[in-house]
Amino acid sequence: MKKSGISRRNFLGKAATVGIAGVIVPSIITSCSRETKKVVPVAALLDQAPDGPVLKAGLIGCGGRGTGAAINFLSAGPNLKIVALGDTFQDRIDSCRAEILKQKGQDVPVENCFVGFDAYQKVLDAGVDLVILATPPFFRPDHLAAAIQAKKHVFAEKPVCVDPVGARSVMATAQKAKGMELCIVTGTQRRHQRDYIAAWQQVQEGKIGDIVGGNVWWNGGKLWHREPNAKWSEMEYMIRNWVNWIWLSGDHIVEQHVHNLDVMNWFTGTHPVKAVGFGSRLRRVTGNQYDNFSVDFTFENGTHFHSMCRQIDGCVDNVSERVQGSKGSTNCRNSILDLAGTEVWKYKYPLDKDGKPAESVSVDPYVQEHIDLVTAIRTGKPINEAENTAISTMVAVMGRISAYTGKETTYEEMMNSDLKLGPKIFAFGPVDVDKTVPIPGLAVVPETTAK
Repeated sequence: MKKSGISRRNFLGKAATVGIAGVIVPSIITSCSRETKKVVPVAALLDQAPDGPVLKAGLIGCGGRGTGAAINFLSAGPNLKIVALGDTFQDRIDSCRAEILKQKGQDVPVENCFVGFDAYQKVLDAGVDLVILATPPFFRPDHLAAAIQAKKHVFAEKPVCVDPVGARSVMATAQKAKGMELCIVTGTQRRHQRDYIAAWQQVQEGKIGDIVGGNVWWNGGKLWHREPNAKWSEMEYMIRNWVNWIWLSGDHIVEQHVHNLDVMNWFTGTHPVKAVGFGSRLRRVTGNQYDNFSVDFTFENGTHFHSMCRQIDGCVDNVSERVQGSKGSTNCRNSILDLAGTEVWKYKYPLDKDGKPAESVSVDPYVQEHIDLVTAIRTGKPINEAENTAISTMVAVMGRISAYTGKETTYEEMMNSDLKLGPKIFAFGPVDVDKTVPIPGLAVVPETTAK
């Protein structure tokens, strides 16, 4: 069989000879032991952010998630306003502006609504204190860097990048933000979800013993797609159909499954150092992504976690995590079992109006993350989640590249790769990117990733 012309270099890039300025490579914790670890108490989560002077926010990326994030922000406490909107397309701005007015009674001034690839810069210049970044993930590193350069606090949706260059850029920006005492909260809302936090504390206290393995899943149905429109250029079509293109979304192992991978990193206190995975494209009808991945992640101490994600209709769904310890296991959310399968800890949900335990936490985690952000800003106690989310995103990229090539891929390779997806020119016309679907096992692997 003739080998594909797609080389591993296409997915890994060559070894970077000079790193991004300011990047601090996170140290790797060499043990997943929880036997003797003591917990630093987590501050009590507020049901509403404290009052304060008006906090003005700008939204960059006005699609469904961006509009939802804006509503979540406005629900976080008093004296919060959305004063500027930016998007590539006018119709997105119009629908977002209408929804904010309908749900929250705020009318974003027309003069503060900006359209185009440079809209983010205009939002940053519109007198905002904070920006919400919710464009397709490809744009996140540059938008985040610009926001911190402009001295703005940030809520950035996950994932924070689609490639190794982007991940290192975010790591560098995170360090810069810390030096400027600016807050960055990312869209990994499980870290702000009360039952997850309670379970995490139990694990830190040694409730399940040493972590010896685990599983993470995001198996669900097909997401949306857009059909081509004769009125659209290729660039417009790809951006409107972004969730199906590798360069814009990072593939669903990055765009969606990063949530579960972030829980894996959070509970273990570290990240895997290598991945061996596979995946394929069975039913996806548009774009060039896979619709399923299976990845074996290995940590430095030899611990293995299995990752599985799928976007195929008509199959069994499972969006969850499981961590196995030497004394028991947890679903990372509301339950811990001993080795015999007996429940030894259960999260106590609040009571509903009928006096029965509710099925969810008292505050929506999508709102809680904004409460925590606003609280940090108003109390002068900065929080910064960007580096952790960059690491989790890099782990997802590592798994993706292993599946695309069929080869073992390491975190060290990720930290030294110059792989950067996407076109060099942004204009409404043809898009100069690779649009082929990766074929695992047929990639030509060079002897070295350096030229």
